[in-house]
Amino acid sequence: MTRAGLLTDAFGRIRETVAEVADGLSPAQLAERLDPGANTIAWLIWHLTRVQDDHVAAAFDAEQAWVAGSWATRFGLPASTREHGYGHSSAQVAAVTAAICGTPEPAKLLVEYHEAVHAQTISLVSAITEADLERVVDQRWTPPVTLGVRLVSVIDDDARHIGQAEFIRGVLSRR
Repeated sequence: MTRAGLLTDAFGRIRETVAEVADGLSPAQLAERLDPGANTIAWLIWHLTRVQDDHVAAAFDAEQAWVAGSWATRFGLPASTREHGYGHSSAQVAAVTAAICGTPEPAKLLVEYHEAVHAQTISLVSAITEADLERVVDQRWTPPVTLGVRLVSVIDDDARHIGQAEFIRGVLSRR
């Protein structure tokens, strides 16, 4: 398997799981919190997709799908919204969740946004080389972050968050 193939497979697994988790969920299920301060399935899918969109686009100096597709407005958020949820308070999670779940067919919308981000991600990583993986994409850290490290970080973050969403869906299915 090539480097590009490995990355494509990893991001593809996230894509499949996003679609499986969101499938058939009502707005109420997407917005349910297992604890008053817990994240919702809607927020988790939005967040993992926003992080992937933001970080991968920046690493390749590309425009985010979020901006190109006017997704903020489609999610009922202000058009200027560029946040991706990192460090969100409970109130911010609730506000994003309410905006998403206030749209027609929020589960479908979440999956559509993830599909757009996935398509861009695959387009960007499909021809990646070993030299590309060593390219520094973020000087703010010590040591500086390479493209390889950034992509693994995004995959790890996505996998953790979609796993959380799967867990919540499992709990909800037993109620």
